[in-house]
Amino acid sequence: MLRGIDPIIGPDLLFTLRAMGHGDEIVIVDANFPALAMAKRLIRMDGHDAVRVADAVLSLMPLDRFAPDETAIRMEVVGEPDAVPPVCALFQDVIDHRDPGYKLAKLERFAFYERAKQSFAIIATGERRLYGNVILKMGVIDP
Repeated sequence: MLRGIDPIIGPDLLFTLRAMGHGDEIVIVDANFPALAMAKRLIRMDGHDAVRVADAVLSLMPLDRFAPDETAIRMEVVGEPDAVPPVCALFQDVIDHRDPGYKLAKLERFAFYERAKQSFAIIATGERRLYGNVILKMGVIDP
C-alpha cells in the first residue's frame, strides 16, 4: 500500500501510467470490449467498473490540455449518434471532478476500435453497462 494512491491501482497499472508520456492514450473498456485482441498492453481489472477505474486513473494522470477535443473520448452509440448512455454521463462527472473543463467527445464504434488498437494500453474492467468505454489522453505536469 502506498499513500495517496487509490488502492485499486495495482503495480501493473501504476507502472503503465508512470511509463506513459504526453499524448499517449489509455483506454478503459467494459466487459464486452474485445480488449485482448486489440491491446498492445492489457491490464485486467475485472472486479471494478469502468467509472471507478477512470476515477482512479484520473486521480494520478493529467489530461492533455493541448488537444482539448481529443482528450477524453467515448464510443458513440450504434444507430443513435446523439445518445449519451448513463455510464458516459458518469465518465463526464469524473472528468469534471478530476480535471474540469474537458468535454467527453464521441467516436464512431469502429473508429474507436482502431484508436484503441493504437493506444499505449487498454484496461479491461468488469463494467456491465453498455458503452462503458473511454479513451484518455495523457497531458503534462508543469514544473
